[in-house]
Parts: sequence; structure tokens; C-alpha cells
Amino acid sequence: MSILKAKELTISYGAEPVIENLNLIIPKGEITVLIGSNGCGKSTLLRTMARLLKASAGTVLLDGEEIAKLPTKEISRRMSILPQGPTAPEGLTVSQLVRQGRYPHQTWLKQWSREDERMVELALESTHLTALADRPVDALSGGQRQRAWIAMTLAQGTETLLLDEPTTYLDMTHQIDILDLLFELNEKEGRTIVMVLHDLNLACRYAHHIVAVHNKSIYAEGKPEDIITRELVRNVFQMECDIAVDPLFGTPTCIPHGRGRKLNAEQRHYTQLAR
Repeated sequence: MSILKAKELTISYGAEPVIENLNLIIPKGEITVLIGSNGCGKSTLLRTMARLLKASAGTVLLDGEEIAKLPTKEISRRMSILPQGPTAPEGLTVSQLVRQGRYPHQTWLKQWSREDERMVELALESTHLTALADRPVDALSGGQRQRAWIAMTLAQGTETLLLDEPTTYLDMTHQIDILDLLFELNEKEGRTIVMVLHDLNLACRYAHHIVAVHNKSIYAEGKPEDIITRELVRNVFQMECDIAVDPLFGTPTCIPHGRGRKLNAEQRHYTQLAR
């Protein structure tokens, strides 16, 4: 059974819908990546499914229950969200930030426990941040800082993680580092991960399920090898390309047509074989 669903969802800014009458099922225990051109509404869709934004119409269901009717703490115990470009107060240490993930589990009667401490330690260990636990978050590199925020979401102990562009502003090395970490969390712990990515090739490499958002709805969804075609890239991104096969992972790789450049005979032969 799926964990997260959108049913006949419409999201508007003012009178103009950004997403209209959209239906979506997030596969349980898989990595789902939302792709699409800038301004297509993919981040808006993710934020609405996390109840950070209110839908104009339709519903979002978490384990069959409408999230609009669930208490905030209850949602936070079952689903965590990492928005784009989060910031921490100056001087806050990595350990203090990660401990914030346990807030949904605190009550007046149930204060900090051994279980809370265990979850924080596990989150630091999973993100390879144990040695940096006492370091201020604002003293970390971009990749380390992003791992600290992911550790906070892990400390929540939720089955589902929603991440809005987790690799933004990171160089290629740190992008791969973060995506490898998320892939490992999915493989080892069966976490359901939903994220927005701009890099189509990285989306194909790491996703089990891709959702292409276009024209206020879903243009296509499915396994990368089933849906990523030249036609999809042309219609969704308004870009001409060839689709080859990633030599390491066997996933689709988009090769954009450079403006004013033509493929030579060897390159044309390669792309024909890869189709």
C-alpha cells in the first residue's frame, strides 16, 4: 500500500492554478523524484504534500488519512520534510540541530529519553557526522551542512522523507555524496524518499520512480528507463537531445544538442546504438 497520495489536487497562487486536478501515488519504500522545468510547480506540489502549503481543492492522504485533518505533531512523527535552503540559528551545533528532530515525540509527560538519545546518535552515525557533533552548523561546508539537516529529519524516525532540491548550491562531489546517502538510507532502511531534482541525469540514476510535472499536471511517470525519451525532454524541458545509456548504471542519460554544434559520425553512431 502506498504511504502518500494526492487526489484531484489543485494548488493556486491567487486565481491562477499552478497544479490542477492532479492525482499521484508515491510508491512505498522507493525513491521518487519530481522533475520539470523551472516554475512548473514541482516544489509547490512537494510542499503541499507535506502540508506546508494549503491546497485549493483536492486532498493529500497519508496512510489513507487526510493530512489536513491530522495534528501537526502526528504528521511529523510519520513524515519529515526538508525545505530548500534551510537555515539554523548562529552558533547552533550539529548535535543541537539533530536533537530538534525529536521535538514531535516530546510531550509534557514524556520528556527527553534514552530512545531520543539513541535516535540522535543513529542519525549522526548514518550521515557520518558523529565526529562533527559539537561543531557549529554555520562552520560546516555546504555538503556537511546539508547532511546535518538530513540527520535532523532522520532523527524524527519517520518512514517517509520529502526533500526539496537537496543538492541545490552544492558542487558535483557533494551532490553525489548527498544522493548516495539518500540511496543508502533507502536500500538499508527501506525509507520512502520523495525529492525534487533539477539534474535529469542524476534523477535517472537514483530514482526508482520519476514524475515529470508539466502544464499543471503529470506529463508522465514511471521507471526512468520506461519514460525518459527525447519526446519527454522536448515537451517538458523544451530542449532537443539524444538519450544514451549510462555506462555505469544502465540508466537513461540525456545528451543535449549544443547550440550551433552537430554530432560527428562516431557520436551519431553511439547515440543510435544507445537508443
